[in-house]
Amino acid sequence: MDIDQFMNETNGTSTSPHAMDTPSTDIIVLNPQERALVNRVFENLRVYSPETMVGVATRVMDLERLSVSISRYPSMHERGFLAGQSRSSETLIDTLCAYSDGERLLTLPTKAILGQGFLVAKFHAFAAITKVAVNSFFSDQDIQELRQATLNIMFTMMAEDVYMSLLDDPNLSQPVRRDIAESLAELWEHRLDPHVSSVAPVLDAVWTVRDQIAPNFGTMIGTSELLLLSIALDDTWQKFISQRLGESDIASSMEEFIFGLSHEDILLIRKELKNRGINAIGRDEVPGIVGHKAALSNEDPRIFYRAYTQRRNNADARKRLSAPGPKKTLEDHYMQFIFEHNRERMSNGGK
Repeated sequence: MDIDQFMNETNGTSTSPHAMDTPSTDIIVLNPQERALVNRVFENLRVYSPETMVGVATRVMDLERLSVSISRYPSMHERGFLAGQSRSSETLIDTLCAYSDGERLLTLPTKAILGQGFLVAKFHAFAAITKVAVNSFFSDQDIQELRQATLNIMFTMMAEDVYMSLLDDPNLSQPVRRDIAESLAELWEHRLDPHVSSVAPVLDAVWTVRDQIAPNFGTMIGTSELLLLSIALDDTWQKFISQRLGESDIASSMEEFIFGLSHEDILLIRKELKNRGINAIGRDEVPGIVGHKAALSNEDPRIFYRAYTQRRNNADARKRLSAPGPKKTLEDHYMQFIFEHNRERMSNGGK
């Protein structure tokens, strides 16, 4: 028995946002990889702990019900008229490109707003299932796959934030701006993002190995270390590093990401190093200088998301105040590069 069979027998209905090979405007509850993973968890628990199995199934059923309710709202692609005005995916993209952050909220489709809650609920569900797997002595591979699935959900939430942030950049070219708006609308439609599968492993890898490549604070990470790190990552990341790291804003945002500290904290540390006449300090000395620990743990996706939002808020503040330091996060820069790179490939015939 898999999760679909259990849900059919429990409530007498088949699962809805189901097949990804069928054209649909529904929110996708579980993509094929997630569904296969949940079925594996379900099968393991069926003998080990039937009560826990029912609890896991209930979580998934709650997501199913929530997605069905949200999917009743108009699709991003639906054409219609409201108060004499035409509404379509094109007008949505026009609105996203034209409005700033402060004006955008009350113009967004209801499905987009409610869908955020769905992703948060899905994140909590997978985080809970991961805890069940750990406490039920699942294999290391199963636990790692569940962690990665939870991380990908977090990255999908973060992708929405990144797209919104990029749309507020007045220097973004109009074609790239529209590409980003289209991707954002598609994310809202199904609560999936095609870029996450390529971006998430890269950022997760950089986040995870920071302990190995940044043992000391005080100087920017060496180019040779970055190149060694990039060997294990994909071609797009390598191009991003080689073509854009020389830009001061990207270098500073990379520094914030690597060290888990704000630009202002890093400047404070460098000033202290200069006063002491030394080149670097250990991580255990950082709290004594800046008043808090660096955000370095990779044990919980929530820490990654919190670190991103802090860096994004700091970048927004610097833009408003015209203060020195990065005006975008590393995630913003990298995602922008992906869109610009894809558009460049399209203009060159896909090469």
